[in-house]
Amino acid sequence: MTSTTEIPEFPMPRAAGCPFDPPPAARALQEEAPLARVRLWDGSTPWLVTRYADQRALLADPRVSADITRPGYPSPAPLPKGGTGISFILMDNPEHARLRKMVTAPFTIRRVAAMRPAVQKIVDDLIDELLAGPNPVDLVEAFALPVPSLVICELLGVPYADHDFFQENSKLIIRRDVKPGERTAGHQALVGYLDRLMGEKLASPADDLLSGLAARVHAGELSRTEAAQMGVLLLIAGHETTANMIALGTLALLEHPDQLALLRESDDPALVASAVEELLRYLNITHNGRRRVALEDIEIAGGTIRAGEGLILANDVANRDPEAFPDGDRLDLTRDSHRHVAFGFGVHQCLGQPLARLELQVVYGTLYRRIPTLALATDVERIPFKHDGSVYGVYELPVTW
Repeated sequence: MTSTTEIPEFPMPRAAGCPFDPPPAARALQEEAPLARVRLWDGSTPWLVTRYADQRALLADPRVSADITRPGYPSPAPLPKGGTGISFILMDNPEHARLRKMVTAPFTIRRVAAMRPAVQKIVDDLIDELLAGPNPVDLVEAFALPVPSLVICELLGVPYADHDFFQENSKLIIRRDVKPGERTAGHQALVGYLDRLMGEKLASPADDLLSGLAARVHAGELSRTEAAQMGVLLLIAGHETTANMIALGTLALLEHPDQLALLRESDDPALVASAVEELLRYLNITHNGRRRVALEDIEIAGGTIRAGEGLILANDVANRDPEAFPDGDRLDLTRDSHRHVAFGFGVHQCLGQPLARLELQVVYGTLYRRIPTLALATDVERIPFKHDGSVYGVYELPVTW
């Protein structure tokens, strides 16, 4: 059934006391009107698509565009003036494919697998510091954020000493409640920072991803501005999303002690890998939905999406769709969840997902076994959740052992 009368605001609020579950209004639409109009910040009313099968079909459909500059695209915030600062993930092929292939090599499964010992050392060293430091402690500040930040800095060739600067500006970009001018300023600060680093890599290349981009700039395949923009995308995506999954995943496990026990008491890599996929499905930390615009009329979910109309594909709701994941509101680390859409689907699916999976496997397979008595140091009701951002998580997570 298609709904054109009920137009809730998007993003929709979560229910009080259910920090891991999708908004009840979105769940109701999935059952009653899987193709429904929603109202955005600018008054536009794109279609909200909530069912799993419909989302995968649309994400693979060449009649659907990811180009944020097309009329009708349901942008989550005002576009930068002049259309500058647009990432290749918000472009269509062939330009999307041209730019994406320039940063694909470091994220191949084989290259990422070779990083496992280095990631393991980062995790072990941070756990050593945890155990030697104050107790209780904020797990976000002491562990969840440093792990992916150290990894992505090493991969990109970004000095970790600058992490306070790029983390603060990253927050300005991904929070929904900041003014457009502040968001633009944060983005420009990061572009300027990456541009300066690009200049250093052009003069003195090293064995890192930014040096690889600098080589393409030198060869005339990529402009220096394009290279800096790509560096910003990789830097933000490389630490912000994984950091939230580490902290929120830990909270979810502490709230499901039977599932935490499975990880704590097993050294089976297959179980750890399964746990990562299930937590990605269950938590869904990206809450803006995949944004698209139709290039042609499309018949789907009992309705018609007209050419030029916007689409929002709510992946957090899709990953709880009972048609795809029976009893999907239950966290089950033994479930086969590998077909979730937490990383998207189709040609625009997340470039860095092999690295994210590796980091989460190392963290989830190590932290709870090395600190078996890990526990919350506060009530869940007092934990500050990130309801104000496009990436969901917790601002802090006090833990003890």
